[in-house]
Amino acid sequence: MVVSSSNVLERQRTDSVRSILDKALDGGRISDDEAVTLLRSRELVAVGRAANELRGRKTDPDRISFIVDRNLNYTNVCVTDCDFCAFYRKPGDRAEGYLLPKPIIFKKIEETLELGGTGVLMQGGHHPDLGIEYYEDLFRSIKERYKIHLHALSPPEVQHISRRSKLDIPQTLTRLRDAGLDSLPGGGGEVLVDRVRKIIAPKKTKSSEWIGVMRHAQRLGMSTTATMMYGHVETIEERVEHFRRIRELQDEMHGFRSFTSWTYQNDGNRLGALVPRETMPTSFDYLLTQAVSRIYLDNVDHIQSSWVTQGMKIGQVALEFGADDLGSVMIEENVVSAAGTAYRASVEDFVRTIRSLGKIPVQRDTLYREVRVFA
Repeated sequence: MVVSSSNVLERQRTDSVRSILDKALDGGRISDDEAVTLLRSRELVAVGRAANELRGRKTDPDRISFIVDRNLNYTNVCVTDCDFCAFYRKPGDRAEGYLLPKPIIFKKIEETLELGGTGVLMQGGHHPDLGIEYYEDLFRSIKERYKIHLHALSPPEVQHISRRSKLDIPQTLTRLRDAGLDSLPGGGGEVLVDRVRKIIAPKKTKSSEWIGVMRHAQRLGMSTTATMMYGHVETIEERVEHFRRIRELQDEMHGFRSFTSWTYQNDGNRLGALVPRETMPTSFDYLLTQAVSRIYLDNVDHIQSSWVTQGMKIGQVALEFGADDLGSVMIEENVVSAAGTAYRASVEDFVRTIRSLGKIPVQRDTLYREVRVFA
């Protein structure tokens, strides 16, 4: 029998993937090259099965968690001009630029608490007029009135505040923490490779600066999250480089409680001209990337499904490809929806979605503490 060279190569790739997955399942740490092999393999079922097995060892395999919170975007005025962002407006845009007044922010928080929410994800643009005193006053005002977790200010925002206020990063973070900032979200990470960042966000935080802000926050005892926004101009190898930077800092500080990846949304922003629709990630790519992140990031407890960009059906499937958390019900969301994606869901939708997998839905808070179990 004649065996074609393509069949031989396919068999070799399959054997290589199996060997890498066996290594991970035996407790070994996969290398960057092995992660690239998995991402290039297209062996979605095998990789997903291994990711799900490893997920079950990290967290209770019978439970899926989620949070009720709100994306509170306090301003859309920004000087950073990221090519992938359809949300921001330039300073001086009187028609669409905004800075929410305190009464509006308070009302949004009150609505969140009334709906059973436990936190707010507060992020905004790099407003040229807002120094650290603005944030100290705002955070103290919120904490004086409400018992709510402030998961706020991505590393680029922290860096902008430090520059605007002529403070170093540790001073900035210390003052923000003392004013009421509880934890830092992983926004602004995009892909932590400077070649990529020079193309999609040349004015924004460099990779080492993003890592530096997170390191300082974690040294101060603040919990943080990590993210990746991919599917634009990066290579497969650069996705893995992003993973590596997260894993290395986690080895050093153990301060990331979760990792979430999502795909670039190309409506209403300048980057879309550089990213042909036919090259954008499919649901297959999303699931494979998430599964590999679970396998590679062996020191991060929680992997969050991105139903907001993928839709609830794929978000549900992702819960069997390494994710243990469905993310936020998201009472309000403005940034992703500005780029053309506008999925919505309720607590009842989340509970039904999780139960249909035979799992127990668990509402958590920002720090993954149990709030309510839907037995």
